[in-house]
Amino acid sequence: MHLDNHPELLDRLAASYALGTLRGPARRRLESYARQSAVVRTRMLLWQERLGTMTELVMPLAPSHNVWKRIEIALDQEMQMQRLASMAQSRESLLQTNVSQIAQLAKWLNRWRMGALAGALATVAAVGVGWQAYHNLDTQVAVLAQQISASQQTRVVAVLSDDKAQTAMLVSFNAANNSLILQRAGAYQEAADKSLQLWALPASGAPQSLGVLGSASVINLKASAEQLSNVPTLAISLEPKGGVPSSTGPTGPVLFKGAVLPVQL
Repeated sequence: MHLDNHPELLDRLAASYALGTLRGPARRRLESYARQSAVVRTRMLLWQERLGTMTELVMPLAPSHNVWKRIEIALDQEMQMQRLASMAQSRESLLQTNVSQIAQLAKWLNRWRMGALAGALATVAAVGVGWQAYHNLDTQVAVLAQQISASQQTRVVAVLSDDKAQTAMLVSFNAANNSLILQRAGAYQEAADKSLQLWALPASGAPQSLGVLGSASVINLKASAEQLSNVPTLAISLEPKGGVPSSTGPTGPVLFKGAVLPVQL
């Protein structure tokens, strides 16, 4: 088909091309016609100029603050997930190292048992010394296994940030001893007459206090999995020294907050 002989069709195609609604093979076919025909090129340029002048009449519209905030939150969550993925990878590497250590200790234990048995047949004194070393080695294996078990039951549940999206506190839950471990990640330090208090913010209902934080860089709080279930958000407020009762809710400013990550508790 020669588009030069079909001006109405050529106008529609050129207008669609300028608008960007002409896509795929049809768009490529029109571009091929334009390389061969000056008439087609002229109509395409004419429609591009017409629509280009219309855009000059449109007032620029700046995105609302909420749009930028959602973008900021999305980027921050992506960075947090990357950090958590890196932490999980490091923890997995540590776990593999510990498992290797247990295997090595077990190998040494088996070798020693054989040696201790041979020594026992030789002398009663050797049996006494051998039993003590055997007991100590078994104890080391048990302690290391317990540490690995505890590390497997610790899960990061929230990353709390300030109003500038700067990470301030990393919250983990240890299912083995029903405790929350809070690790300070920022430089904030409350005044001597103030205390930080951790709150669970349920989807409905009043905030529930999970405990008052000490001034150490790592804080342990007693908590159960039930207290964290169906809780989408954790927050930390600045309160008078010693904190406030759970029934009153936060009385001071909320300094840090973050979503509870969907992990298996």
